[in-house]
Amino acid sequence: MKIGMGNDHVAVDMKNEIKAHLEAKGIEVVDFGTNSTARCDYPVYGEAVANAVAAGEVDLGILICGTGVGISLAANKVNGIRACVCSEPYTARLSRQHNNSNILAFGARVIGIELAKMIVDEWLDAEFQGGRHAERVAMLMDIEKHQRRDKA
Repeated sequence: MKIGMGNDHVAVDMKNEIKAHLEAKGIEVVDFGTNSTARCDYPVYGEAVANAVAAGEVDLGILICGTGVGISLAANKVNGIRACVCSEPYTARLSRQHNNSNILAFGARVIGIELAKMIVDEWLDAEFQGGRHAERVAMLMDIEKHQRRDKA
C-alpha cells in the first residue's frame, strides 16, 4: 500500500509522527509536504495529495492541517475524491465502510498524536462494504458528473 500525505505548517510534527507510524507497519508513504513550519497555504497540499489519489499514483491519502477542515475542502474539489475529516476512530472506520473515503483528514490542533494513530489505524483496517453503500457512493460521484456537464 502507498499513502500520500500532505499538511500545512501547523501539522509538520504530527505528519512526521504519523508517517513514521505508517512506515513501521510497512506502508510506503509519499510525502507531499510541507516540511517547514513557515506559514503556508493548505490548499496547495490538499490538492497535491488529492490529485495523486485521483490519478492512482497513491492508494489513499492522509491530510493534516489545524482542524483538518480546510485541507479536506481543498481535496474534495478534485473529482473522484471523498475526503472525510475525522476526530475519532468510529467515524474514520465508517467513512471507509459506508462512504469509501479515499482521503482521511484531521486536525493537529484538535487531536493528540496517539488518538491520531488510532484514527489512522481504524481507517486503514476498514474495508468498503459495498451493497446499499455502493449505490450512495455512486450517487456522490454522479454529482461530479452533473457539475461538469452543467459548466460545459
